[in-house]
Amino acid sequence: MASDLKAAYKTIMDDHFTPEMEIAFIDGDKRQTLRFEKVSWVIDGEEKGLRYGENPGQEAALYKLVNGNLALGEVTSIGPGNCLAANPELLQSGKHPGKTNLTDADNALNILRYLDDTPCAVIVKHNNPCGVAKAATLTDAYCRANQADRLAAFGGCIALNREVDTETAKRIAENYAEVVVAPEFAPGVMDIFAAKKNLRVMRIHNMADLTRFVARRVVEFKSLIDGGIVAQWSFVPEARTAAQLIPAECVTKDGTVHSIKRLPSPQEYDDLLFGWLVEAGVTSNSVLYVKDGVTVGIGTGEQDRVGVAEIARDKAYRKLADWISWERHVTPYNDLSLKFGEQGKRLMAKIDEEVKAKRGGLLGSSMVSDAFFPFRDGAEVGIREGISAILQPGGAIRDWDVIDCCNDANVAMVFTGQRSFRH
Repeated sequence: MASDLKAAYKTIMDDHFTPEMEIAFIDGDKRQTLRFEKVSWVIDGEEKGLRYGENPGQEAALYKLVNGNLALGEVTSIGPGNCLAANPELLQSGKHPGKTNLTDADNALNILRYLDDTPCAVIVKHNNPCGVAKAATLTDAYCRANQADRLAAFGGCIALNREVDTETAKRIAENYAEVVVAPEFAPGVMDIFAAKKNLRVMRIHNMADLTRFVARRVVEFKSLIDGGIVAQWSFVPEARTAAQLIPAECVTKDGTVHSIKRLPSPQEYDDLLFGWLVEAGVTSNSVLYVKDGVTVGIGTGEQDRVGVAEIARDKAYRKLADWISWERHVTPYNDLSLKFGEQGKRLMAKIDEEVKAKRGGLLGSSMVSDAFFPFRDGAEVGIREGISAILQPGGAIRDWDVIDCCNDANVAMVFTGQRSFRH
């Protein structure tokens, strides 16, 4: 029985999707048609597209846009000939990619397109980033992203916005990953990756020109249970520089003006913007903490804002404890007592004290929210941990209360004026 269950993940589904697909937008006599071709790869002599969809047993197909230019109102979509995740060059693949491999890679690119000015690494798992970091070198960026959430990074998709050098490749090879995406790979890198036979290595040449995609949109489709479709233009974060952020201010019904007393420092602005651009690839409701160009804790997909702020906080504590344990004892934090017995329990207690003293690495970090705080309690979750700055869209009825809360704690706060929901 066990072998049959494992076999399900190795089975390549039949593909009955058609070789081509067209989507037409019709307005009276005016018709705009987008034409797509199915993408496939030859691996071990077998030509096939996606191995399966989100789960084994679900047929799936990948299509790339080959013709058509859609313009609705004042918005024009990205045209054909600009393939990124829709047509990756597979340099290595022990097995055909699945749908999640492609969507994880795509969401990583969705984040990287805003962070092209410095070496950056994004590690995505289940279509959410688990670690994002920028640094002076690609190796440092990857190591910091991996350190942010070593556990979640296991089996993830690693996307890098610079040519992968041998040092970075060696660090990647120390861990288990499903996918590595980059614009190019230096000589010798593929020899290192060859030891990981099921690692899918994707070269995407257009990554070298990712900034062209910063303000460009595509039509997103969501299929409903009855076959209906919701169509929307993709999201583009409008605030991408410090000058575009708005000092937090609110006027109450009685005419009282509540203004933030302290604006962010240059380093805080840098972290706040970094976090806001990462938010473009995080499932809402979401709150994340950033410090020195690295995500410290990412809370995703929750129903209430206080809860997701707490989840991001708790994850920061857990991930820091695990990283300290791994660095010092080459053992996951949760396995210390299992491996070392009573000594392991003492090691855990010592690590707990250290993590508590560092407040999970949140002390002096910046807090970013994809939607406004309806009450001060969400912001207070971060303030109690010693954050120094907050970025949020603003626009809540009780913005004044959140502003007063920040002023009482000498915490800076700015608004984006734009929500960043992603469902």
